[in-house]
Amino acid sequence: MSVRHRTGRPAGAARRVRPVRVLVLALGASAVVLPLLVVLFGTFKSLPELFASPLSPPSSPTLDNYRRAVGEGGLGTAFTNSLIVTVGAVALTLTVASLAAFFCARAPGRAGWAVFGVLVAGLAVPAQAAIVPQYVLFDRLGLTDSLSGLVLVDTTMTLPTAVFILGSFLRSIPEELYEAAELDGAGPLRAFRSIALPLTKPALAATGIFLFVMDWNDLLYPLLFVRSQENRTLPLALLDFQGEFLTQYPPLFAGVVIASAPVVVVYVLLQRYFVSGLTAGAVRG
Repeated sequence: MSVRHRTGRPAGAARRVRPVRVLVLALGASAVVLPLLVVLFGTFKSLPELFASPLSPPSSPTLDNYRRAVGEGGLGTAFTNSLIVTVGAVALTLTVASLAAFFCARAPGRAGWAVFGVLVAGLAVPAQAAIVPQYVLFDRLGLTDSLSGLVLVDTTMTLPTAVFILGSFLRSIPEELYEAAELDGAGPLRAFRSIALPLTKPALAATGIFLFVMDWNDLLYPLLFVRSQENRTLPLALLDFQGEFLTQYPPLFAGVVIASAPVVVVYVLLQRYFVSGLTAGAVRG
């Protein structure tokens, strides 16, 4: 009598499937890891050595590429600008989006769904379609070529996404909690501060990470709005390493590593909230 696997397949068939699965996973991991190794090793190599042996470790490691990226490339100032714009935009977006999502979840009748639909409708509008009116408006308000202008435009463009994500989490909070708060005399703002915010911390963390990556990697609006060197962000500053006939890959790779570090740090610090936030809104009650 043949032994069958838990899934109903014969045990021998399960053993044959496992090496194929391992091979597929190994190929997928290699497709991700190998480019990362080329970038990481390339930050410590010269340009000729990078072209000669892109996958091998550096024979004589050097930090000159990082010095060139920060010094000649101006990535130090660009890093500070990106940090100011990203933190400001994420904080402003989460504040406005959480209040808007709370209103949509708690508004009586169909008013909440109507406001929610209007806000989320922004997801259907491509960013490129709004570039011209946005530039004209911000130019008339004197907000072009300024970090405050980038904060506002990033907030405007990411607000529909944040409202869409937070709305489902806030609607999953049991109605009995709000009713108990009302019996204790709590108003809407008190209920928002004492009930909604503590229960949606995982959702806020997950949304914050998502917004941080979007705002930190944004190139479109800095390229459109920023004209001066002192207001450049990191994605815009990295373009200077690409020339018409030659790209300086080692300092460019060093700049990419510098630009990726904050995203990794934010994810590591908030990963437990991020993982729990991915599934918190899927269960009601």
